[in-house]
Amino acid sequence: MNQNLQAISKYRTGLFSQISLIACCLLLFVASNFYYPRWAQPATEATISWDVAGYYIYLPAFFIYGDATELEFKREIIEEYQPSPYFDQAFQHEESGNLVFKYSAGMAVLYSPAFFAAALYSSITDHPVDGYSLPFQFTLTQWSLLVAFLGLFYLRRFLLVYFRDTAVGLALLAVVFGTNYLSYASTNGAMSHNFLFTIYALLLWVTHRFYQDPTTWRAASIGVLCGLAALARPTEMITVLIPLLWGLSYPLGSFFRNRIDFLNEHWKKIIVAVICFGLIGSIQLIYWKAVSGDWLVYSYEDQGFSWLRPHFWSGFFSTRAGWLLYSPVMAFALIGFFFLKKLQPRLFPMSLVFALLVLYITFSWDIWWYGGSLGQRALVQSYTIFAIPMAAFFSVLLRQNWRIIAFTPLFVLLCLYNIWWFHQSHRGGLFVPEQMNTAYFFAILGKFSVDDDVVKLLDTRERVRADFEDPRLVYENDFEEEETSACGMDSISGAGSLCIPAGEHVSQLFDFPVRILEGESAVRAIADFKIGQKEWNVWNQGQFIVKFFDGDQEVRSRIIRVQRLLDPNQQREIYIDARLPGAAFDRVGIQFYNPGSPHPLLVDNLRVYLY
Repeated sequence: MNQNLQAISKYRTGLFSQISLIACCLLLFVASNFYYPRWAQPATEATISWDVAGYYIYLPAFFIYGDATELEFKREIIEEYQPSPYFDQAFQHEESGNLVFKYSAGMAVLYSPAFFAAALYSSITDHPVDGYSLPFQFTLTQWSLLVAFLGLFYLRRFLLVYFRDTAVGLALLAVVFGTNYLSYASTNGAMSHNFLFTIYALLLWVTHRFYQDPTTWRAASIGVLCGLAALARPTEMITVLIPLLWGLSYPLGSFFRNRIDFLNEHWKKIIVAVICFGLIGSIQLIYWKAVSGDWLVYSYEDQGFSWLRPHFWSGFFSTRAGWLLYSPVMAFALIGFFFLKKLQPRLFPMSLVFALLVLYITFSWDIWWYGGSLGQRALVQSYTIFAIPMAAFFSVLLRQNWRIIAFTPLFVLLCLYNIWWFHQSHRGGLFVPEQMNTAYFFAILGKFSVDDDVVKLLDTRERVRADFEDPRLVYENDFEEEETSACGMDSISGAGSLCIPAGEHVSQLFDFPVRILEGESAVRAIADFKIGQKEWNVWNQGQFIVKFFDGDQEVRSRIIRVQRLLDPNQQREIYIDARLPGAAFDRVGIQFYNPGSPHPLLVDNLRVYLY
């Protein structure tokens, strides 16, 4: 008993980890409120936007508008605040005809203190009580920040029971300064991952205390925490493995006998935990039954899991959203598992089993890159578990001074690397979620600005580096005979310009025969473009296309999305380069495509060169 008390008291005396905790919280505070205060941003950059708007919509629907089935208020909210370009937070249930929220209710429950505080403040001031005005944005941001502080506090408290102070402090610094947790606990703190991280940290602490001194209160807390995690994100139901596998050790027969004896002795407390878990989970079942008539509703429609084909390689290393590529510090946690088995054998089996299961579930999701994700955001909440082997890694590292001296520059470099990615995902703007590819990734790495040719790599993945010298003009078209009335804009030059109207429209193919001369290795198509309003949705942006043909067979094509390079109401010259294909071809064609944008596009003065 004295040893347990001494272990628990260690967290009060850890000066280095305390300083680390303060530094972590300060970084999150500055990022949230000074570097990029999302509560002050408009439209889809606001705190309540995109996925957060989907998590949150329960609260205004039930408590302000009293409309959770038809959501008639949504049009007014979208027009006023633009939390997303289109309404995708709910779908129409086939049988009932009612709208059913896409996301489960857990995050709305976790947001509720901020929501009701903002509603109270707005009701006694001049701010609209509509759920989306400035007080709601600000309060949710600050509440999310407090939740992050709470998670880090209890993670430190838990780790200090098992590891030395310096190792714990370094583990905290690694998680906050060195991983994408920085983004999802500050500027994106209202996302589910921040709240789940804190739930995990609390669950680790309460489980540890429960097995030391089982009480009904701690059992209830375990049930509530697991229930909230599952209600926020159904796959987080695996949190129940933390208390179930706690202290797992060998031989397994002895462990299971002791665990059964423990459960028999404290069965009433276990029932309390199960009841609390069930009560929290019933919130979602009751909602589904009330709005759809069904107890269970799968709200992700055509999205699901590929259990037999998990995307491990891409999930770990892809430039699109690879976990270790964007947060390489987490490799130290993976290495730390080798040390954890010896340092803390009673934590090792639970941590390893849980980590493997989390990785399998995360990378089995069909959309393994998780929309809008900086790295693998779906793993952020599990960093509390990975912090255990991370602390073990640092415990071994700190045993010899030469290791510390050798490791420190690498650690600092990786933290700066992470902060650079964090900056590029916000003010820097070079990180483009869901569209990153190898060519673009390495072209921007370590930079703070790039030219247009680099931006084009998001579409072509091919950068022609040769100088544009001695080009040979092989085709030109000034579109003088074309009408621009369908685009509602004056021609770019002369009497006419090619109009690509709003909606899904593709121009005719402007093709011509070519004969390649010695030394020519690329084609460059140049045209003048003009827009009124800009199309921000990348999948609807107008395309400038080069195609190579052998007879009627298309050999190769390259595209760029021209709105990446155009500002609203701008006219400018844009070119696309494409290397000549290795296969035989005899024709080149140029085409322009508007894939469904409500905004038209004008094109003029097309020239095609070989060089």
